[in-house]
Formats: sequence, C-alpha cells, structure tokens
Amino acid sequence: MAKSSMAGKKLNAAAPSSGLRVVHGRGVPDLDAAERAVRDLLVALGKDPASEHLADTPRRVAHAYRDLLTPRDFDLTAFPNDEDYDELVLACDIPVYSLCEHHILPFHGVAHVGYLPGERILGLSKLARTVELFSRDLQVQERLTKQIADWLRDHLAPRGVGVVIQAEHMCMTLRGVRAPGSRTVTSTMHGVLRDDARCRAEFLALTGMRTARQ
Repeated sequence: MAKSSMAGKKLNAAAPSSGLRVVHGRGVPDLDAAERAVRDLLVALGKDPASEHLADTPRRVAHAYRDLLTPRDFDLTAFPNDEDYDELVLACDIPVYSLCEHHILPFHGVAHVGYLPGERILGLSKLARTVELFSRDLQVQERLTKQIADWLRDHLAPRGVGVVIQAEHMCMTLRGVRAPGSRTVTSTMHGVLRDDARCRAEFLALTGMRTARQ
C-alpha cells in the first residue's frame, strides 16, 4: 500500500492550533475499466450483464468499490497541551469498514484508539478520521491496526498510543469455515502503553478487553 502523502502546514507548537492537510495519495480509480471488469466477471460467472436486472450492475459495483477504497481528506488539527493533561485519551467503538485483500470481501467492526498526550492534544474527531484513512483500502486487519498506531505516533508524538480493532470478516463467515459471529482482535501499542504494564492494563480495561496483553 502506498503511504499517505501529506500537504499543508506542519504541526507548529507555538500556534494556538495547527493543522496538517491529510490526503490519501492513492491513484484515482479508472471507473470505465472497473465497469468492463465487472461485466466480464458477470459473464465468467454465467450471468447475462445485458439483462434488465444486471444492466446497470457494472456501474454500481465500480462506484461502490471507488467509495469503499477512497478515504476522505481531512485536516489533522492539534492544539497545545496547555493544561499538561497527562491521562489517557480514548475513543471507543469507532466504526471500521474495510475490504480483505485476499478475497475482496468486507470486514467490519470497531476500533478503540487511545493516546497519552505529549505537548499536543488532538481534535477527537481526527481519531476516527485516521481510522478511515487506512481502513478504506484493500487490507489485512493486522496491518491496519499497526498503520493507525504508527501514523498517530509519528504525527502526534504522544507519550504512548494504543489501537485495538475487533472485526468480523465475511471471508470467514460467508465462505470457508463459515463461522458467523466470530471476531478477530488485533492490537498495537507504542511508548508508555507498551512499556508500562499498568498503563497497558488500564488501556485494555477501558477498551473492554477482559485480559491485558502480556
């Protein structure tokens, strides 16, 4: 996966607030080529793309995948931590929607994203925006979890950051093992949340995890 390209102002600790324009930096989907590919797939599956019910399906599918694979640009807004807040900031149950890169089937669930502030605090909605930035792609859950945590570490410079994702994968529930309701849990932690057992346990407890990662 190509790394996100960044444009706009860098974070500036001297300013009352500052923003970094975040753009995904991925190529623009070729919708015409995607429509042709869907039409060919329908034929390969023994369907008639010229039938009344399927005539507009290639266009719909192409646009649906464009939306699923294209995150929205946003401003990463951060503010000086003037009050020296040094406790955990945690956003729970952020919706996650992504596509398994092995089967191009959806997986969905929730992300719990937390950090221990350093010199700056982040606008809360930006935690959800960061999850979307990496989830709207062909993904595996392990990589997705690490990308979110690494990106927040690199751009916010917190004392610690933790990400837990719980998701159900359609490639497991609709096909293959066919285990509906099963969830996959992944986590990535940096800084104090990784190195300090008490901080790690507090983070995991607040996310609703029953046992702390050892």
